[in-house]
Amino acid sequence: MVRTLHQGLRAGAVLIALVALLFGIAPAHAAPARAPDVILTGTLTGAAHETYTELPFKLPAGVERVTVEFAYTGREQRSVIDLGLRDPERFRGWSGGNKSSFTLAESDATPSYLAGPLKPGVWKLVLGAPNIRKDSRPAYTAKIWFDRKGAPFAGFGDQPLATGERWWRGDLHIHTGHSDGSCLSRKGAKVPCPTYKTLEAASARGLDFVSVTDHNATSQFGALRELAPYFDDLLIIPGREITTFHGHANLFGPTAFVDFQLGSAHAPRLADILKEVEASGGMIAINHPGLPSGEFCMGCGWTAPDTDYAGIAAIEAINGGQVEGPLSGIGFWEARLNEGLRITAIGGSDNHDATLDPAKAPAIGMPTTVVRAGELSQAAILKAIGQGHVFLDVAGTRDRILEVRASADGTTAQMGDELPAAAGTKVRVEVRVVGVAGGSISLAGDGAKLATLADPKLTAADQTLVFEFAADGARRWLRVDVRSLQGKLVLLGNPIYLRP
Repeated sequence: MVRTLHQGLRAGAVLIALVALLFGIAPAHAAPARAPDVILTGTLTGAAHETYTELPFKLPAGVERVTVEFAYTGREQRSVIDLGLRDPERFRGWSGGNKSSFTLAESDATPSYLAGPLKPGVWKLVLGAPNIRKDSRPAYTAKIWFDRKGAPFAGFGDQPLATGERWWRGDLHIHTGHSDGSCLSRKGAKVPCPTYKTLEAASARGLDFVSVTDHNATSQFGALRELAPYFDDLLIIPGREITTFHGHANLFGPTAFVDFQLGSAHAPRLADILKEVEASGGMIAINHPGLPSGEFCMGCGWTAPDTDYAGIAAIEAINGGQVEGPLSGIGFWEARLNEGLRITAIGGSDNHDATLDPAKAPAIGMPTTVVRAGELSQAAILKAIGQGHVFLDVAGTRDRILEVRASADGTTAQMGDELPAAAGTKVRVEVRVVGVAGGSISLAGDGAKLATLADPKLTAADQTLVFEFAADGARRWLRVDVRSLQGKLVLLGNPIYLRP
């Protein structure tokens, strides 16, 4: 007996946990926290022993991801039901009894299943019964979710890897063998560097999150989905570097293809790409805008005409070892701030060889983008980046901290926030720095002229400095940085924005 129910029963993580507790099966992919689009239920009998049963369901047009969760009873009678999937044209995978849930999309799929186009039509869930006793009647329930374009996507880990507000450290710009990342093979030959080596290096660095951003590629997502359960203490944020003739930009969040062919019929204007990014639910960041373009670096500098910076969430202010000077992205970023925009500064190693000396840029994690968020999840990290709750650790240490809080008339703001301050209002700024004893703090931005630092020196490993100034009633931005004893930039902050 088979029944098909649409929009039935509320699904959630509770069922997944119960399945795991009752049957000892770890789900491969947590189901969405909403009602399933299709529910297939039924009962097998002893007659199904060593046979296959196909459960048809209709996949509508416009679906970008299918997620299946499967459970059955009768294990105490040694009933075993294996699981597979067919689309209208081909077999899409067989996980047997080793997974209680799986997902697949055009760009990635749970191991055992094939990524590829999700063609509308009649699909079939395939049940195999290696063992059902003659008098057994195991009941099964299959819940199926359809995600359409632009639906929120939690990435490769549906649950937070850790909770509690703190600073999380990561690298947002890394390449592997899925584009131009290379390293030496075991025999010493230069080969495309395996994705595993990148995650291994990030983990050894002590990073909390990474985004692998291969050029115009989505093939890395399959490898990352396979590796994510092993690197279960490292948040892997889907990313790719949209590489055009007029600049490069990282897209974080979705795995669906976004056309990069700026100037072609597929993407005539940058606005077309940004529109597709917005529709996909992604976040975009301009990469290494201070680099030159041309034969030295093909399309590396940002020259895209008619850029609407309202669609740009972040700018890579520091790329690898380009910290300050003519090739740095800091000047480009500051010019946008001076135009009245609020865009977050991030950093990325732009690493192309995961086996590089970890003490020298562009090793993975140099620089490190440090994000203040309430949990280690894709949604929380990207939201905090959008809010500007970020500083950059140039050397990629494990412990340096920069915390800036400004207060006025009972309102407090941290980096990235706006602080209302009418003319004449006293603004108090507290700066906490960890790990830069012997250095000093410095101010930047058009708000810096309002403040005077009595003593910017840092004499302790964990020190808080306080200064005050009077707002002038204009819109300003004020940034705090930390420099070494030699004057080199070691921590780059994001601004606090003053508004009347």
